[in-house]
Order: sequence, then structure tokens, then C-alpha cells
Amino acid sequence: MKQRKLGKNGLVTSALGFGCMGLNYHRGPAQDPKEMIKVVHSAIDAGITMFDTAEVYGPFTNEELVGDALYGKRDKVQIATKGGFKIDGLKNEVDSSPETIRAAIEGSLKRLKTDYIDLYYIHRIDPKIPIEEVAHTIQSLKKEGKILNWGLSEAGAQTIRRAHAVQPLAAVESEYSIWWREVEKEIFPVLEELEIGLVAYSPLGRGYLTGKLNQNATFTENDNRGDLPRFTQEAMAANQVLLDFMEKIAKEKDATTAQIAIAWILDQKPWIVPIPGTTKRARILENIASTKIDFSNDERQTISKALAQIEIVGDRYPESEKKRTGN
Repeated sequence: MKQRKLGKNGLVTSALGFGCMGLNYHRGPAQDPKEMIKVVHSAIDAGITMFDTAEVYGPFTNEELVGDALYGKRDKVQIATKGGFKIDGLKNEVDSSPETIRAAIEGSLKRLKTDYIDLYYIHRIDPKIPIEEVAHTIQSLKKEGKILNWGLSEAGAQTIRRAHAVQPLAAVESEYSIWWREVEKEIFPVLEELEIGLVAYSPLGRGYLTGKLNQNATFTENDNRGDLPRFTQEAMAANQVLLDFMEKIAKEKDATTAQIAIAWILDQKPWIVPIPGTTKRARILENIASTKIDFSNDERQTISKALAQIEIVGDRYPESEKKRTGN
């Protein structure tokens, strides 16, 4: 597995990480935990070192599952998790107060069965707490050895600058894929300037870019895609034009659309680490194969020209969730 560096301070990790959320949360009925642990072990065996979770996934149950899966393998992996919510069942409000963050860290350490977190994110920006105060809290936790690196999830450009000025960020986590490229406008220039890495979640468009979903897809309990504007029948039908184009590229490269989606991200910047997730061991090897796909300059120009002409239909979040992103 190739490696990449996140941040100027050099958090070196596998070129692909593993997004753990879907192992038991927001992607349909939870499957057998023992089988999901085997999936994680397969990812480790294949060379993936970064595993990404969060206390709010469940809440708590995803961290518990990841903790069980990584137990005894801590020296082979890097754990990324997220906090910054006042958790109250499924009604969670952002809270980056020092007390909440400290309590979140202690809970995450216990559930993950570890003494330290390699990369700790503030999951969503709390407008009530100055980001500088949050950075000072993180500084204290770093001095105590509980956090090695920190990052922000779904933060705006100015928030990133202010946080980084107090305590350098290793990474910003944000949705990024061939069908969601908004971070290229304002976030990419800041990350490049400050030498901060990007961890790209939902690189496969929550499964849509695999080509396995169509406008007739239905979403069951515990699958949040049914509430997302981009997964309405109308939006998926309209966005088929993107999949058709990707399938053309995939045939030319003797690859799958999923592999093209991941390879495209890796080709954008050397400091981006996508974190696709899966519940199937076979998909891990498929995803990893994307790291071996290269694009020529002519292919890059062809893809860029096509993307500029394709209008993606549907927002990624409903209005109630959008307020929590991009602060």
C-alpha cells in the first residue's frame, strides 16, 4: 500500500483509509459484528492503516465495534475519531466546550481500547465557542499524550486559519468526490498554503458512484440516504449522466466506476487521503486497486471538460443539516 502524508508535521498513513461509519450506522440494518470485525481485519491485512470513526455514530456503538476490531492490532493502525457534540440519544447538539471535549476524549479512549488517538477531529464547528479556545483545549490534551494530531471536520476557510494559528492542524475532513467538489473553491487553497491534509469522506458518493444504485433504489431503516436530496428518484435519474461518463472511462482503464472515483480523488492532490467504507471484504481489494490507476494529461483534460458540463442535481444534505457544515 502506498503512503501519504497528512499535514506539515507528517502524519504518514496509507493512501486509502477506511471509513468505519457504515459498519453498523446509517447504511442499513446492522450486520453481524463478528463479520464486520473480519472486514476490518481484512483491511489491515491489505495494508490500510487509518480507521475513521466517531462517538456520535450510533451513538457510541461504532467506536465500540472499532475498538473490538482493532484490539491487539494497535501497533499496526492509526485511529481517527471525532467529538464535539452534546449527545442526547439521536438529538445531538454541537458543543465544543472544554468539558464536553474532555469527556468525549475519555469516552472514546475507553471504547476504542487505547491510550491515545492518532487523529482527533472536532466533528462540527460550535459557533458558541471560539475556535481558538477549542485549539487550546486540544493543546492540553496533546501535552497529556491523549491526542497525537488534530483536525476539523466540515470547517470553513477562516475557521481553519484561526485554528491552525493556535495549534497546527494535521488534516481537515470533508466530503469530497467527483460529484461533490465544493471544497476545491475555498478550502483547497488554504490547505495547500498551510500544508494541511484533506481526509475525503464519502469518496464513492455514499455508494452512488459504484454504479450499484439506480433511481428505483429503496433505503431501509438506519439508512440515512433516504433523507438526502441527492438520493431522490429524480436526482438519481438526472445524475445518471455522470455515471455513464464514468463507466466510459472505467472501460478504457479496465476498471470499475468505484475505482475510477477513488483514483480521480488521489490524482487531484498528493495530500488527500480518501476513506471509503464497506461491509464486504471483496470491496477492500477493489478499492485498493484504485491506487494503481494513473491518468495521462489528456485523460485529465477530458475528465475536467466533461465534469464542467455535467450539472449534478440535488444537495448532499437537507436544510436542517446544512447549518452544521462549512462554518
